[in-house]
Amino acid sequence: MTLDRLKPILEAALLASQQPLSLAQLEQLFLDHERPSHTDLAQALEALAADCAGRGVELVEVASGFRYQVRTEVHVYVTRLWAERSQKYSRALLETLALIAYRQPITRGEIEAVRGVVVSTQIIKTLEEREWVRVVGHRDVPGRPALYGTTRTFLDYFGLKNLDSLPTLAEIRDLESLMPELQFPREAPIPAQLSDDSTLAPSTETRQ
Repeated sequence: MTLDRLKPILEAALLASQQPLSLAQLEQLFLDHERPSHTDLAQALEALAADCAGRGVELVEVASGFRYQVRTEVHVYVTRLWAERSQKYSRALLETLALIAYRQPITRGEIEAVRGVVVSTQIIKTLEEREWVRVVGHRDVPGRPALYGTTRTFLDYFGLKNLDSLPTLAEIRDLESLMPELQFPREAPIPAQLSDDSTLAPSTETRQ
Protein backbone atom coordinates (compact mmCIF):
# COMPACT_ATOMS: atom_id res chain seq x y z
CA MET A 1 0.00 0.00 0.00
CA THR A 2 1.38 3.40 -0.96
CA LEU A 3 2.08 6.14 1.56
CA ASP A 4 -0.54 8.39 -0.04
CA ARG A 5 -3.16 5.68 0.46
CA LEU A 6 -2.03 4.76 3.96
CA LYS A 7 -2.01 8.29 5.41
CA PRO A 8 -5.74 9.08 5.10
CA ILE A 9 -6.69 5.69 6.57
CA LEU A 10 -4.54 6.24 9.66
CA GLU A 11 -5.65 9.86 9.96
CA ALA A 12 -9.33 8.88 9.86
CA ALA A 13 -8.87 6.12 12.43
CA LEU A 14 -6.99 8.39 14.83
CA LEU A 15 -9.60 11.13 14.52
CA ALA A 16 -12.47 8.68 14.99
CA SER A 17 -10.98 6.99 18.05
CA GLN A 18 -11.68 8.34 21.51
CA GLN A 19 -8.44 6.82 22.79
CA PRO A 20 -4.82 6.78 21.56
CA LEU A 21 -4.12 3.94 19.13
CA SER A 22 -0.99 1.80 19.29
CA LEU A 23 0.83 0.44 16.25
CA ALA A 24 -0.70 -2.98 16.96
CA GLN A 25 -4.19 -1.48 16.95
CA LEU A 26 -3.51 0.44 13.75
CA GLU A 27 -2.33 -2.78 12.11
CA GLN A 28 -5.72 -4.34 12.83
CA LEU A 29 -7.33 -1.86 10.45
CA PHE A 30 -6.03 -3.92 7.55
CA LEU A 31 -6.65 -7.42 6.26
CA ASP A 32 -3.68 -9.79 6.22
CA HIS A 33 -2.98 -9.43 2.51
CA GLU A 34 -2.91 -5.62 2.66
CA ARG A 35 -1.38 -5.08 6.11
CA PRO A 36 1.52 -2.58 5.98
CA SER A 37 4.83 -3.22 7.70
CA HIS A 38 5.87 -1.47 10.90
CA THR A 39 8.25 0.62 8.83
CA ASP A 40 5.46 1.75 6.51
CA LEU A 41 3.21 2.60 9.45
CA ALA A 42 5.98 4.57 11.13
CA GLN A 43 6.70 6.51 7.96
CA ALA A 44 3.03 7.31 7.47
CA LEU A 45 2.70 8.53 11.06
CA GLU A 46 5.80 10.69 10.69
CA ALA A 47 4.33 12.18 7.52
CA LEU A 48 1.03 12.90 9.26
CA ALA A 49 2.88 14.59 12.11
CA ALA A 50 4.80 16.73 9.63
CA ASP A 51 1.53 17.67 7.92
CA CYS A 52 0.40 19.27 11.20
CA ALA A 53 3.10 21.95 11.07
CA GLY A 54 1.48 25.36 11.45
CA ARG A 55 -1.92 23.87 12.31
CA GLY A 56 -3.91 24.01 15.52
CA VAL A 57 -3.60 20.27 16.12
CA GLU A 58 -0.64 17.95 16.37
CA LEU A 59 -0.06 14.22 16.17
CA VAL A 60 1.76 12.98 19.26
CA GLU A 61 2.79 9.65 20.75
CA VAL A 62 1.76 9.10 24.35
CA ALA A 63 1.99 6.04 26.58
CA SER A 64 -0.99 4.25 25.02
CA GLY A 65 -0.21 5.08 21.40
CA PHE A 66 -0.78 7.90 18.91
CA ARG A 67 -3.44 10.61 18.99
CA TYR A 68 -4.33 13.99 17.58
CA GLN A 69 -4.58 16.76 20.15
CA VAL A 70 -5.04 20.52 20.29
CA ARG A 71 -1.78 22.44 20.45
CA THR A 72 -1.02 24.08 23.79
CA GLU A 73 -0.84 27.58 22.33
CA VAL A 74 -4.47 27.46 21.13
CA HIS A 75 -5.90 25.28 23.89
CA VAL A 76 -7.29 28.26 25.85
CA TYR A 77 -9.48 29.25 22.90
CA VAL A 78 -10.80 25.77 22.25
CA THR A 79 -11.84 25.26 25.87
CA ARG A 80 -14.39 28.07 25.45
CA LEU A 81 -16.48 25.67 23.38
CA TRP A 82 -17.30 23.72 26.52
CA ALA A 83 -19.86 25.11 28.92
CA GLU A 84 -18.49 23.09 31.84
CA ARG A 85 -15.56 24.74 33.58
CA SER A 86 -12.36 22.77 34.09
CA GLN A 87 -12.24 21.16 37.50
CA LYS A 88 -9.94 22.92 39.93
CA TYR A 89 -7.64 20.91 42.15
CA SER A 90 -6.13 21.92 45.44
CA ARG A 91 -2.46 22.77 45.84
CA ALA A 92 -2.16 19.83 48.23
CA LEU A 93 -3.45 17.40 45.59
CA LEU A 94 -1.07 18.70 42.95
CA GLU A 95 1.91 18.53 45.30
CA THR A 96 0.97 14.96 46.22
CA LEU A 97 0.69 14.00 42.55
CA ALA A 98 4.06 15.61 41.78
CA LEU A 99 5.73 13.70 44.61
CA ILE A 100 4.29 10.40 43.39
CA ALA A 101 5.36 11.15 39.81
CA TYR A 102 8.95 12.02 40.71
CA ARG A 103 9.58 9.70 43.66
CA GLN A 104 7.58 6.60 42.78
CA PRO A 105 7.18 4.11 44.23
CA ILE A 106 6.41 6.10 47.39
CA THR A 107 4.29 5.53 50.47
CA ARG A 108 1.75 7.91 51.93
CA GLY A 109 3.96 8.32 54.99
CA GLU A 110 6.92 9.33 52.81
CA ILE A 111 4.75 11.90 51.03
CA GLU A 112 3.72 13.30 54.41
CA ALA A 113 7.35 13.44 55.54
CA VAL A 114 8.27 15.62 52.55
CA ARG A 115 5.20 17.87 52.67
CA GLY A 116 5.22 18.14 56.45
CA VAL A 117 1.46 17.65 56.68
CA VAL A 118 -0.98 14.75 56.68
CA VAL A 119 -2.19 13.64 53.24
CA SER A 120 -5.97 13.43 53.36
CA THR A 121 -7.67 10.22 52.32
CA GLN A 122 -9.79 12.24 49.87
CA ILE A 123 -6.69 13.36 47.95
CA ILE A 124 -5.54 9.77 47.43
CA LYS A 125 -9.10 8.73 46.56
CA THR A 126 -9.40 11.52 43.96
CA LEU A 127 -6.09 10.58 42.33
CA GLU A 128 -7.14 6.93 42.19
CA GLU A 129 -10.58 7.80 40.80
CA ARG A 130 -8.95 9.84 38.05
CA GLU A 131 -6.78 6.74 37.45
CA TRP A 132 -3.67 8.89 37.73
CA VAL A 133 -2.13 6.80 40.53
CA ARG A 134 -2.45 3.22 41.74
CA VAL A 135 -1.00 0.90 44.35
CA VAL A 136 2.02 -0.79 42.77
CA GLY A 137 3.19 -2.80 45.77
CA HIS A 138 3.89 -2.62 49.48
CA ARG A 139 6.97 -1.49 51.38
CA ASP A 140 8.65 -4.42 53.16
CA VAL A 141 8.47 -2.83 56.61
CA PRO A 142 6.13 -3.33 59.57
CA GLY A 143 2.58 -2.58 58.50
CA ARG A 144 3.51 -3.06 54.82
CA PRO A 145 2.31 0.40 53.71
CA ALA A 146 1.08 0.73 50.14
CA LEU A 147 3.45 2.03 47.48
CA TYR A 148 1.94 4.46 44.99
CA GLY A 149 2.95 5.02 41.38
CA THR A 150 1.52 6.77 38.35
CA THR A 151 -0.48 5.03 35.63
CA ARG A 152 -0.61 4.92 31.85
CA THR A 153 -3.71 7.14 32.11
CA PHE A 154 -1.60 9.76 33.91
CA LEU A 155 0.95 9.70 31.09
CA ASP A 156 -1.76 9.94 28.43
CA TYR A 157 -3.53 12.83 30.16
CA PHE A 158 -0.40 14.93 30.37
CA GLY A 159 0.81 14.00 26.91
CA LEU A 160 3.80 11.94 28.04
CA LYS A 161 5.21 8.89 26.28
CA ASN A 162 6.93 7.60 29.44
CA LEU A 163 8.22 8.84 32.80
CA ASP A 164 11.48 9.91 31.18
CA SER A 165 9.40 12.52 29.36
CA LEU A 166 8.62 14.33 32.62
CA PRO A 167 10.24 17.78 32.71
CA THR A 168 13.22 18.07 35.01
CA LEU A 169 12.74 20.16 38.11
CA ALA A 170 15.19 22.67 36.65
CA GLU A 171 12.71 23.15 33.79
CA ILE A 172 9.71 23.86 35.99
CA ARG A 173 9.60 26.82 38.36
CA ASP A 174 6.09 26.09 39.52
CA LEU A 175 3.77 23.10 39.56
CA GLU A 176 1.53 25.04 37.15
CA SER A 177 4.23 24.62 34.51
CA LEU A 178 4.05 20.85 34.96
CA MET A 179 0.26 20.71 34.76
CA PRO A 180 -1.08 23.54 32.59
CA GLU A 181 -4.52 21.93 32.28
CA LEU A 182 -5.09 22.15 36.03
CA GLN A 183 -5.91 25.45 37.69
CA PHE A 184 -4.94 26.52 41.21
CA PRO A 185 -4.27 29.84 43.00
CA ARG A 186 -1.19 31.58 41.64
CA GLU A 187 -0.47 33.26 44.97
CA ALA A 188 0.27 29.94 46.67
CA PRO A 189 4.10 29.63 46.73
CA ILE A 190 5.76 26.35 45.89
CA PRO A 191 7.02 24.67 49.09
CA ALA A 192 10.75 24.56 49.64
CA GLN A 193 10.62 20.77 49.71
CA LEU A 194 9.32 20.66 46.14
CA SER A 195 11.94 23.14 44.94
CA ASP A 196 14.77 20.84 45.99
CA ASP A 197 15.90 18.64 43.10
CA SER A 198 17.40 16.07 45.44
CA THR A 199 14.14 15.74 47.39
CA LEU A 200 12.20 14.83 44.28
CA ALA A 201 14.81 12.73 42.53
CA PRO A 202 13.16 9.55 41.24
CA SER A 203 13.38 6.68 43.69
CA THR A 204 15.64 3.82 42.64
CA GLU A 205 14.23 1.31 45.12
CA THR A 206 12.81 -1.83 43.55
CA ARG A 207 9.05 -2.17 43.80
CA GLN A 208 7.91 -4.82 46.25
